[in-house]
Amino acid sequence: MPIIAVFYGIIVRMFYKDHDPPHFHAEYQGQSGKFDFDGTLIAGDIRSRTALKLIAEWADAHNEELMANWEKARLGLPIERISPLD
Repeated sequence: MPIIAVFYGIIVRMFYKDHDPPHFHAEYQGQSGKFDFDGTLIAGDIRSRTALKLIAEWADAHNEELMANWEKARLGLPIERISPLD
């Protein structure tokens, strides 16, 4: 599963040809979660409020890029890295 961003110890990935609804996966300190493109935790065990806030902020800032990558991944095309939070 390709890494699309890394920031503050958070690793963000997106699967190729994954199932709907559009989402990404994030890992933080051995915990993982599945998030919608608004940055809302759909499933998983990330418990850090700070990490959840940072993931939501990042997703909000890169919503269009996430959707573009989702469409590419669904078609099996290469996906792009997305810039991290500064």
